[in-house]
Amino acid sequence: MMCTAKKCGIRFQPPAIILIYENETKGKRRQRIMPVRNFSKFSDCNRAAEQLKNNPRHKSYLEQVSLRQLEKLFIFLRGYLLGQSLAETMEQIQRETTIDPEEDLNKLDDKELAKRKSIMDELFEKNQKKKDDPDFVYDIEVEFPQDEQLQSCGWDTESADEF
Repeated sequence: MMCTAKKCGIRFQPPAIILIYENETKGKRRQRIMPVRNFSKFSDCNRAAEQLKNNPRHKSYLEQVSLRQLEKLFIFLRGYLLGQSLAETMEQIQRETTIDPEEDLNKLDDKELAKRKSIMDELFEKNQKKKDDPDFVYDIEVEFPQDEQLQSCGWDTESADEF
């Protein structure tokens, strides 16, 4: 069955992921409610999202829904179970999904580094201009203004004769 996901959300009581999709063969919009079972405030949201996305009953419906979006929905559910307000949970998600340019990524463990890299990849894909885009321009040349004089380094001024 061919279906196009339109909206994806969460219901807190009883916990469920709700998907609004369009059936392409009939052209009708439908709603699918996928109950969330065995999820607690201590559960891993990423793992729960992967299990739901790979569930044979829901797999064909969730093909177009990104794993990151499902993970965010599970984070909202976990925040609800922890007693957090919606604003607090949204602030937590904002902190976790933004990259601080001043953060030293060399000090992160492998799991956190992989998470930051996936966020950067997703941001790159979202901002990338492709040939099919209407505002795509080939071979853009930009001159950046220089506020101060460039400092020369000692290693690039020495001649090759000294080596």
